[in-house]
Amino acid sequence: MLSVNETALDIVEEMIDLSEEFKIKAHTLDNGATVIDCGVEVAGSYEAGLAFTDVCMGGLGTATLCMRSVGNVPLAFVGVVTDHPCIASLGSQTAGWQICVGTYVAMGSGPARALSQKPAALFERIAYHDDADCAVIVLESNKLPDDEVMQFIADSCGVATTDVFALVAPTACIVGSVQVSGRVIETAIRRLDDLGFDTRKIERAVGTAPIAPVMLDEMRAIGATNDSIIYYGSVVLATRGFEEEIFKQVPARTSQDYGKPFYKTFECAGYDFSRIEMDIFAPAEITVNDLDTGKTYHTGYPSEEVILESYEISGI
Repeated sequence: MLSVNETALDIVEEMIDLSEEFKIKAHTLDNGATVIDCGVEVAGSYEAGLAFTDVCMGGLGTATLCMRSVGNVPLAFVGVVTDHPCIASLGSQTAGWQICVGTYVAMGSGPARALSQKPAALFERIAYHDDADCAVIVLESNKLPDDEVMQFIADSCGVATTDVFALVAPTACIVGSVQVSGRVIETAIRRLDDLGFDTRKIERAVGTAPIAPVMLDEMRAIGATNDSIIYYGSVVLATRGFEEEIFKQVPARTSQDYGKPFYKTFECAGYDFSRIEMDIFAPAEITVNDLDTGKTYHTGYPSEEVILESYEISGI
């Protein structure tokens, strides 16, 4: 069976080798665990963001960078592609493991989840597990984890601390902006899973979304990066089987919270994700090629107006 941890580790080792070029910094803790700072105390870079995204997908997907325009405004876009959508997304990239150790709190995603089986019900549905001897975790946080946190992750994954690698970046940095937009496919796959579709039937996927400008305020950054997908994320899937009633519910526009920048929704929820309906976390549009019939379907549309409002772009 494919090992998302072993495949991702190859990318992590390359990131460490190119840390100066990527504007990141690797730290070896007293217990031997490795922490790679990608934006907490370092600048980070576009290249680091792309590699970070590839690691999130367990090395089973590839992220690239391009430039497109939203309205008359040129913006950086990330494109992602995978031929293993279910495992790359639900088996690795999904932010499904909240790490709480002492005062340290971070949302965990990436390959290590396949070792810890967090959340268990999701891994049971996709029938995937990893038995690698190394664990690679991605932490969305503005604080680097210490020995105690890394020991907890090692114990949860059943590996030695010397074989645990953590990539860390807050949302409010360039790596944070890139990697959130790089989840555009994952949001579609996760939404389909929530709606009851067997995501193992999805054979390949490609997606794109604009990269939000870096904002100094973390809450504003969370809003803008989510809007990148909600209002301008596009996904194309190739599946075995198509269920119209399910697929037409995928785009974010089907949510009652759709229509305003996510920051406003987040603010009304007291900055508590658990108080927000999950159906808003979805791409703006989706195209589906049903491989069983050869037919292709499309639903949803992007919103230039909300994206530009969210990004707070001003003319000069």
